[in-house]
Amino acid sequence: MKPMTTEWISKAEGDFAIMERECLVTDNPNYDGICFHAQQCAEKYLKARLCEADISFGKIHDLVVLLDKIHEIEPMWEVYREDLA
Repeated sequence: MKPMTTEWISKAEGDFAIMERECLVTDNPNYDGICFHAQQCAEKYLKARLCEADISFGKIHDLVVLLDKIHEIEPMWEVYREDLA
């Protein structure tokens, strides 16, 4: 695995850990924070896959656009389109 791919995965897992911890909060959970880190986690995993395949993506945060770039190498990921939108 490429070092940059590993870095994207590490960052994605950090966002997932924050999201997971906040989901366990019973007194006044921060739902905005949960949603933010969920989006960030998905974005970083998509970017990791693109990075590993040497597909450029620039500075973009649109999950559907990232999925479009991945479609050729991961056609089965199309099932996630609605959730990513």
